[in-house]
Amino acid sequence: MPAGRNGSMNLTANYTGKKVFITGHTGFKGSWLIAWLNQLGAIVKGYALNPENDYDLYNAIRGNEICESVIADIRDKQRIKKEVLNFQPDFIFHLAAQPLVRLSYEQPLDTFEINAQGTANLLEALRFLDKPCVAVMITTDKVYHNVETGHYYKEEDRLGGYDPYSASKACAELLIDSYRKSFFNPASFQQHQKSISVARAGNVIGGGDWAKDRIIPDIIRALSIDKPVVVRNAVSVRPWQHVLEPLHGYLILAAHQHTNPVEFAEAFNFGPLKEDNLTVGELVKKAILYWGKGSQVADTIIHKQHEAGLLRLDITKATTTLNWKPKYNAEIAILKTIDWYRMWKNNGNVKNYTDSQIRAFMQTA
Repeated sequence: MPAGRNGSMNLTANYTGKKVFITGHTGFKGSWLIAWLNQLGAIVKGYALNPENDYDLYNAIRGNEICESVIADIRDKQRIKKEVLNFQPDFIFHLAAQPLVRLSYEQPLDTFEINAQGTANLLEALRFLDKPCVAVMITTDKVYHNVETGHYYKEEDRLGGYDPYSASKACAELLIDSYRKSFFNPASFQQHQKSISVARAGNVIGGGDWAKDRIIPDIIRALSIDKPVVVRNAVSVRPWQHVLEPLHGYLILAAHQHTNPVEFAEAFNFGPLKEDNLTVGELVKKAILYWGKGSQVADTIIHKQHEAGLLRLDITKATTTLNWKPKYNAEIAILKTIDWYRMWKNNGNVKNYTDSQIRAFMQTA
């Protein structure tokens, strides 16, 4: 497999002309992924709900111009099957999800249906695809049974989930494991020709995220109208990383699966280096510094829902077997993120700026 900077593979050589099916392509991470795959010369088809707002990243990068877009629900098992089989993909990246912890308390059944049953619907569609295919199923770092002792969670650690979001993603992992063993077993790859992996990523930040109850969008909404940033759980530690970091990991993982579909049909963590964890409060301070002005205040509302205060990932497996490692530390990730929103605030061309950030990332040693 062709090598590039930092010992990494030549992604263009792996994806040019290949058919890539993405669920959740209109979301934050999905929009960055289709922009990246467009630069790599891939043929992309997306399957997701409509963007919620006119200003969402998918619309800002003119997503309909760089991929075939199917607007449909991942819970529609017949539709997802039809679209997968019609497209005949070489690669699948499954990002469609209800991704918010606090919303999962308000809508637990929807969260389980989307995250667990939706994943099963896609896996079921794969059973009827009569060609080789690599699938990367994206879950979350929150699938682990987190006891908050400072332990760095490894891929083989126990899965769990306190809140409905985390539990729904752990359920999705059990479904994936069952389908992999029952229908896509690596030992019988020559018969089914499907390689199924799992990617677990930490808290991603980056330009174009407008979700409710996520720290960077909350910061930008406050700073852009000169209001103090209201900080919830300021001492909580999260594995912050720029959105391009895990996407890079997903692309590398899928390319490895394409070359060696049996060896890499496993779970992988993608997160920051161990020394690079920041508290929520520290992230807010740095964001305000890079924005150039602003202040923060503590959230005085008592929130009854449980949210983890400490979560850390062990990324040894990804660094040693995939030759993947983070390119940006937390400070650079925050700076890149704030730069994007400053471009947006100044009515700049965020499509071009998004593309330029991808190119800069690929050129970073």
